[in-house]
Amino acid sequence: MVTRRHVVQAAAGGMLALLPAVTAAPRLRTPGDKGLLDPRTVDKYVTRLVVPSTMPQAGGAVADRIDHYMIGVRQFQQQVLPPGLPATTVWGYGSTLHPRSFHYPAFTIEAHFGTPVRVRWKNQLLDHKGGYLPHLLPVDPTLHWANPAGGVSARDTRPGFRSTPGPYSGPVPIVTHLHGGQNTEESDGYTEAWYLPGAVDLPKGYAEVGSFYEEFKGKFEDRFGDTWGRGEAVFQYANTERASTFWFHDHALGVTRLNVYAGLAGFYLLRGGPADLPDGILPGPAPRAGDPPGRKYYEIPLVIQDRSFHVDGSLFYPAGRAAFDGFKGPYIPASDIPPIWSPEFFGNTMVANGRTWPVLQVEPRRYRFRLLNGCNSRYLILKIVTRSLARRPAQAVISFWQIGNEGGFLPTPVRRDELLIAPAERADVIVDFTSVPVGTELYLINEGPDKAFQGGKAGSDFSPADPATTGQVIKLTIGALTTPDTTAPPSQLSLPSVEPLGEASRIRRLSLSEQNSASLPHVGPRQLLLGTLDRRGAAVPRRWDDPVTEHPALGATEIWEIHNLTKDAHPIHVHEVQFEVLDRQRTGHAARPAEPWERGFKDTVVAYPGAVTRLKATFDRAGQYVWHCHMLEHEDNEMMRPYRVG
Repeated sequence: MVTRRHVVQAAAGGMLALLPAVTAAPRLRTPGDKGLLDPRTVDKYVTRLVVPSTMPQAGGAVADRIDHYMIGVRQFQQQVLPPGLPATTVWGYGSTLHPRSFHYPAFTIEAHFGTPVRVRWKNQLLDHKGGYLPHLLPVDPTLHWANPAGGVSARDTRPGFRSTPGPYSGPVPIVTHLHGGQNTEESDGYTEAWYLPGAVDLPKGYAEVGSFYEEFKGKFEDRFGDTWGRGEAVFQYANTERASTFWFHDHALGVTRLNVYAGLAGFYLLRGGPADLPDGILPGPAPRAGDPPGRKYYEIPLVIQDRSFHVDGSLFYPAGRAAFDGFKGPYIPASDIPPIWSPEFFGNTMVANGRTWPVLQVEPRRYRFRLLNGCNSRYLILKIVTRSLARRPAQAVISFWQIGNEGGFLPTPVRRDELLIAPAERADVIVDFTSVPVGTELYLINEGPDKAFQGGKAGSDFSPADPATTGQVIKLTIGALTTPDTTAPPSQLSLPSVEPLGEASRIRRLSLSEQNSASLPHVGPRQLLLGTLDRRGAAVPRRWDDPVTEHPALGATEIWEIHNLTKDAHPIHVHEVQFEVLDRQRTGHAARPAEPWERGFKDTVVAYPGAVTRLKATFDRAGQYVWHCHMLEHEDNEMMRPYRVG
């Protein structure tokens, strides 16, 4: 029996190819129907790290001074595992005008300060005949989720069942969220503004769009004069934030964990403006449209994810609760435990930019890495070491110089031997290989746990990730210097100033809690909940569809106190705002200020167990948004709440 919080033993993988052809979706099978790939049998460091290209633009009227994109979501096969192993069916974003741009992870959207980006996001999860494709992974229909089968009257609800159902097999809802962006409500990717593909065989009676889709469609048309068609939504991003590392990913209610795991994620890099640095100071170039083949890049976006695979190359994700904690029922109607949903999932194979355990040749010079933890539940603790199988915790041989996080540049560079990065957090770092001899081999390793993170240090408070599998990420080989490095040493960088927020007018007390089964209290958790606190300091848990309790006035600056009453650390993300992390405090202890790498602005913060995490934000855009835990399994089962500004 697998105990609670343990890793599901599954599979491995790692290589890419740009093959946009639509393939038939495999029918859902239980884990026993086909073997799982042992990650120890997958060759490491035999394929090159892919540096994502830039997303092609769609043109548009020059006079409107807007960058236009037409981006679809499609299913295709990609060589994620090394040569000689099967290809993997994935989902990915790509330009509908450039079929070879469909890729997992997506090509990068390059945005510029003050130049709006308008994207027509299209749900193209269709087969070659125009019929809908079911999900690649098992969808639990008993959660509070999009529920298209419920029709307009029961969409975005928790359906009622008299017996335990199998996985949902209908058309898949999607809606894309620009994570970190500060935009009007209709362009935020609200979780109930999803839409199905415009398939020729949509089942009769299904809701084609979510509860907020029509309202936001009308608001967008009124605001921007552009219409939405069937199976699509059009969003506009103003790009008036500080230059930063954003990313986009799916956000449909109750299926985010599965849609992102299938491949729906990509970088969105905002450059320029008063909070950026001139060209030539930081390592570069990064990929640009029209680059010749073989161009060398010294700024590299890097998304790290954990995945598992079947021996046929297909993605593995548990099709039942038993994979998490061994609980095999009873389910509906004898208990309230969801039959398919798992409270967390940890793959046993590490994937970087869509390849398992790739290798990157670097020169003896400085590099800029835009790091994103794109895992569903896994926290990463990254180090650079000399031996891949070094005893953990290992000694770092090169430091990271962190210059930015989710909200742009830090006030000053921070030297770190290791990087703790929670799901959805980003770290903008410089790594200086200048003094490393040519021919040296280094390794980017991970010492985060193979289970839910609760804080502490690897080796003393928890066991580090398996050194043979999830404890390794990338191999770095030092090649010859091809061009002089004229960039500034990170210790000498003067970063753009950070303007702090004003005085807060209100303090809100919020809670994070778990809820076990009402009928089987020894089994749990059944769901994770956000909420408020009462006057005595006790949690008042709230579900997704409870009335809005966070209602900031337009333009108000507030302090949110997040009281974590669970045993795990939760990465909390607030849409629409960039906030300041003020401090953390445990009962009976003095408050500790934000870490040096948390200074400036962020959009995701780690709320540690048994502590109060305080953040400050200004709510300057009216509308309906959400805040939630970014462990995607938690988000998909009630650990998300709407809030309304104005």
